[in-house]
Amino acid sequence: MVVSVNGQDRWTCPYCNYLNSLGDNCKIISGVFDEHTNSFTGNPSDIIYNKHQDQLNLKTAFIVCLNPECREYIFMFSLSLHNSSDFIHKWDSLPEGLNTAKIFPDYIPKAILEDYKEACLIKDKSPKASATLSRRCLQGIIRDFWKVKPDTLYKEINQIKDKIGSDLYDAIDAIRQIGNIGAHMEKDINVIIDVDPNEAQILIELIEMLIEEWYIKDHERKERLARITAIGVEKKALKGSK
Repeated sequence: MVVSVNGQDRWTCPYCNYLNSLGDNCKIISGVFDEHTNSFTGNPSDIIYNKHQDQLNLKTAFIVCLNPECREYIFMFSLSLHNSSDFIHKWDSLPEGLNTAKIFPDYIPKAILEDYKEACLIKDKSPKASATLSRRCLQGIIRDFWKVKPDTLYKEINQIKDKIGSDLYDAIDAIRQIGNIGAHMEKDINVIIDVDPNEAQILIELIEMLIEEWYIKDHERKERLARITAIGVEKKALKGSK
């Protein structure tokens, strides 16, 4: 995904998670499909109207990762109407089965990381199943990190309600509700609620935030305090030896 940071386009490599500043490593090619034909050049004798009745712009970006230990590359495609900046569709050409999951430290529980990685792996092919895995991942995090009494996820979330901000509580409960779409059949079986890949990705990003803010920051805090304590012990020993 390409994001803009302080006016600079940045892209995170899905192979190594390296954050690239886009420049000479990004080449963009644009082409136009005529509204009457399904080719770039257009043949007046081939009247094949597309459903938009307008020209389609196809933009292809070729990006190479700047990490010297990676140097992998991808193609990114975006399709839009000729006179519109809104995209009809975006997609990347990635190797089949490439997992875009971030690499987290091995002190994160294995079961949580496995659910997280699988949610990332299937978010485009089965976003509803990905959302269900994010829900399961959330439950694992709450049980392990907060040591709550095992119960339904709804009750487990409420056990930590007074320990987290209201905005985070609402977001976490949203994961539970969206994950329920894949985990449980609606009472009316004719009611079909879908989860799209972008929504599945947002849930994954929240799981990543929880791992970073709860596990990693807590681990770093404990390491920092341990170093300070060790310095204190060392200075005390030196003082006592004099």
